[in-house]
Amino acid sequence: MEEQALPVKMALDIGSSKVCALISTPDITGKKIEVVGLGIAESDGIRRGVIVNIDKTVKAINDAVHSARQQCNYDIDTVTVGISGEHIKGSIKNHVISSTNLQKQITKQEVSRLMLEASRMPIPADKKIIHLFPQQYFVDDQDGGIDPVGMSGVRLEAQFNVITGPTTSLDNVYRCLERTNLQVEHIILNSLASSYSVLQEDEKEVGIALIDIGAGTSEIIVYVDNIIRHTEIIAFGGDQLTSDIKTVLGVVKADAERLKRDHGHCYVESMHRSDELQVPGIAGSSPKRFQRKYLAEILESRMAEILMFANLALEQAEIKSSLKAGIVLTGGTSLLPGIEQLASNIFGLPVRLGFPTMISSRGLAPEVENPIYSTAVGLAMYSFEKFNDNLSFNDEKKKEEDKIKEVEKEREQAKYVSISTIEDNNRRFATEKKSIENIREDEDKKNDDLMNEMQKEEEDNIENLPKESIKDKFTSKLKKIFEQF
Repeated sequence: MEEQALPVKMALDIGSSKVCALISTPDITGKKIEVVGLGIAESDGIRRGVIVNIDKTVKAINDAVHSARQQCNYDIDTVTVGISGEHIKGSIKNHVISSTNLQKQITKQEVSRLMLEASRMPIPADKKIIHLFPQQYFVDDQDGGIDPVGMSGVRLEAQFNVITGPTTSLDNVYRCLERTNLQVEHIILNSLASSYSVLQEDEKEVGIALIDIGAGTSEIIVYVDNIIRHTEIIAFGGDQLTSDIKTVLGVVKADAERLKRDHGHCYVESMHRSDELQVPGIAGSSPKRFQRKYLAEILESRMAEILMFANLALEQAEIKSSLKAGIVLTGGTSLLPGIEQLASNIFGLPVRLGFPTMISSRGLAPEVENPIYSTAVGLAMYSFEKFNDNLSFNDEKKKEEDKIKEVEKEREQAKYVSISTIEDNNRRFATEKKSIENIREDEDKKNDDLMNEMQKEEEDNIENLPKESIKDKFTSKLKKIFEQF
C-alpha cells in the first residue's frame, strides 16, 4: 500500500508591524508540527490590526510568502489567516431547533445542524459572523450542559458567544489574498490562534486569560471549563510604547524601536542597575544621553496603562474571579523585561510568559519558539486540527454510509426472502388447490357414475316387472286419489 503524503499547511499572521508566513507539516508522531518555511516582511499597511492600505499589505504578504516558499520549495496557495481589530466584538445570543430524530434523542448531527443554522442568524448588514463559541445547551428546557449528545428530547437550544467583525475589514483581508493568488482556508481570531500554541489543556479547564500584546493591539481570550467565555481587543500595543519613546526623548522612530528592543524595561523596581544610554542627534546635533531608568519609566507608564485596560475588561466581563490559573502573556511586546512583575501587581494573579509549544525540534524550531510567533504557530496548529477533524468526519461519514448500505442490503435480502416466501406459498397453494379440485372432480365423477348406475338399475327393475303388475299399481293409485274426494 502506498504511503500517504503528509499534509502541508501555510499560516499567515498579518500584523501591524510584520507579516509572517509559516509553512509546516505534522512531524512523524503526528502530535507536533515541523516548521519547514518561515517568511517575515515589514508591514506598513495596517493600523491597530486593520488593513488601511491594500497595496502595501499585498506587497508585504507577497514578500513573506515568497520567502517562506523558497525555504521549503512547497508551492502552497491556501492559507489559514488571523484577523484582529478593535471593532471585533462578542455578544451572547441563543438559538433553538426542533429535533427530527425519530428516537427523540439528540445526536451529533442535530448539534451540527444547530451550529449551521445559528451561523445564519440575522445580524446587522455591516457585520459578519467570525466565530460561534457554544456556552451551554438546553434540551427541552433542561440544562444540557456542554454536551447534549445522547440526551432525550425534541427541542435543542444553545447559548452562543457570537463573534462578529466589520464586513469591510473581512472583505479587505480576502481582497489582499486574492491579489496575491492565495485562497483562504480558515480565517480566525488572532487570540484564538495564539491560545492554540501557548495554553495548556489543564489551564483552559481551571480558568485562564491569555493576553497577546502585539504591535497594534492587545487581544484577550478567556477559557473556563475548556470553553471560550470571553474575547476582547484593546487598541493599544507595542507601537504605543515606541511612539512614547520617540515623543518624550525626541528621537526618530527607528532609534525609539531599537531602544525599546535592546534596552527596554517596564518595571523600574526590578532593575538591578541603570546604565547611561546614548542615541544619535538629529540633523547633526550632539548625541542624546540619558539613564536607562528614565527609559524604563516611560515604558512602565504606558505598559501599566495597557495592562490596566485589560484588567478592567476582565472585571467588567465579571470573569476575573474564575481565572484560577491566572494570566498568560504572549506576543512580541511580552518579551519586555519586567512585564511579569508589573502584570502580577496589576492583576493580582499569577502571571507567566507564553511560548509556542508542540513544535518539532527539527526544521526551524529555534526561530519560531518565541512569543513573536505565537499567532503564526497557532494558526498552523488550528489548520491541522481542522484537517484531522475533517478526516475523522469523513471516516465517520464513511462508516455511517457503510452502515446504511449494510442495512439496505439486509432489507433487500429480507425483501427477496419475503418475495420468495410469497412465491413459494403461492405455488404451494396452487398445488393444494389443484389437488382439491382433482379430488372434487373424482368425487363428482364417482357420484355421477353411482347415480347413473342407480338410475340404470331402477330402469332395469321397472322393465323386469310384469306389465299387469304395473297396470294394477297404476289403477290402485288412481283409486286412492278418487277416494279422497
